[in-house]
Amino acid sequence: MPIEIVCKIKFAEEDEKQKEKEEGDKESLIEEPARPRSRDLAAFASTSTLHGLGHICRSGRLGVRQTLWALAFLASLAFFLYQATKSALLYLEHPHVMALDEEATREMVFPAITICNINRYRHSALTDADIFHLANMTGLPPKDRDGHKATDLLYPDPDMADIVNRTGHQLDDMLKSCNFSGENCSSRDFTVVYTRYGKCYTFNGDRRNPRVTRQGGMGNGLEIMLDIQQEEYLPIWRETNETSFEAGIRVQIHSQDEPPYIHQLGFGVSPGFQTFVSCQEQRLTYLPQPWGNCRASVQGEQMLPGYDTYSIAACRLQCEKEAVVRSCHCRMVHMPGNESICSPNVYIECADHTLDAAVEDSQERCSCPTPCNLTRYGKEISMVRIPNKGSARYLARKYNKNETYIRENFLVLDIFFEALNYEAIEQKKAYDLAGLLGDIGGQMGLFIGASILTILEILDYVYEVIRDRVSRVLRRSKPPLKKPSGSIATLGLEELKDQSPCETLGRHVEGAYNTGILPNHHHRHHYPHQGVFEDFAC
Repeated sequence: MPIEIVCKIKFAEEDEKQKEKEEGDKESLIEEPARPRSRDLAAFASTSTLHGLGHICRSGRLGVRQTLWALAFLASLAFFLYQATKSALLYLEHPHVMALDEEATREMVFPAITICNINRYRHSALTDADIFHLANMTGLPPKDRDGHKATDLLYPDPDMADIVNRTGHQLDDMLKSCNFSGENCSSRDFTVVYTRYGKCYTFNGDRRNPRVTRQGGMGNGLEIMLDIQQEEYLPIWRETNETSFEAGIRVQIHSQDEPPYIHQLGFGVSPGFQTFVSCQEQRLTYLPQPWGNCRASVQGEQMLPGYDTYSIAACRLQCEKEAVVRSCHCRMVHMPGNESICSPNVYIECADHTLDAAVEDSQERCSCPTPCNLTRYGKEISMVRIPNKGSARYLARKYNKNETYIRENFLVLDIFFEALNYEAIEQKKAYDLAGLLGDIGGQMGLFIGASILTILEILDYVYEVIRDRVSRVLRRSKPPLKKPSGSIATLGLEELKDQSPCETLGRHVEGAYNTGILPNHHHRHHYPHQGVFEDFAC
């Protein structure tokens, strides 16, 4: 029985590679979800809201029109960057302005009034022991009234607080009349306070229950008549740091929230005059860092006993006390605290020098920034002479003094509000973040026609480009997938010659078959072997 062997040539090696590549691409497309390719720059420019970009990024060669548009766009971009940089640098400087406003009110809190007699110790109140202990401070000779020298006298250790309180001018003796807004007042309406001038007195110093005034002008504030008691002034034997050549009182108008700092902030009032002080309240508000340099009050902070808010006067008093305690191991009478009080000798030898040095070095050792909220009082001072001839006789008879004494010792102080309004002086930001963003946005729209959404468009386009590049790199690095060619077995031609079952069949017992039955057998020499794979299926 004749047997026919059919051999089919399937693919050449090049065709096999092409097919494998197509199959690999097909499988990659099946395995990974299809992703849209990123837009090119011309397509993005044609849809972008950035002005001028669509005229520059056109398809085709770069022409004169596109060049002019590119130059105009670059020039506008440069102007925008320049203006934006100027705005940013101005913002970083943190500029501020002062806003002034005047506001009226129906009633106002009357300020605290502190008065001090310039003379610190009454001569008649000094005992022999006081003169002995205060000799270096007052300049008086250390002798008793009988002329005994100090070497013959023995006195107990001095109590400086007792000396100041006992020998200072007493308000009951100085105050001759008192009137506040038409109502009589007395020395009981004043509180004792100690300053560098010794024993002083403050009117309306209670911050929990301050007095108010409901009308401005003269006669609607505090009016007091004082006797400065010049006969009690200490005689001057020699000059010392405590020697005073003036006669009169020192006055400070301040808020109830701050202690008096009268030796630096007070003004003088002379006897023989009626002094009118017209006040206007000023409420100042400052900005903290970085726009200003103010210091905000911390809740519960207490710089001085009895004062719950921060103030420059309280800060200075605290710094001065710390300096004296550090150098002299004691404090002065007017300084707050529980430390022991310095003796008169320590006053002269240590405390006064330390205090003077602390004042000179206050900028370095004691930093007292301005509080963020401050109340101060502007003053306009005028005066007239008192008494006239007629009133001098009347006052002399009333107070059992002579007319000369009245002219040399009596004074009248009248303090009132000019009007029931106050000045609100506020430090404000001259250029804040909203102004910076508004300027940059306006310049961006003016020069390049862009906005925040334009920036988002550019970021979205950059994201698409990066994503497309990354996905391409990942696909190239992935090896192609190969699959078997099917159920047809493939053999090389040389292998077929050696192991072809057709040769086995040719040695069949029925006899040999003509080799001409193999396809292309007579033409095999027409296809020289070039590494081409010829697959046969039998």
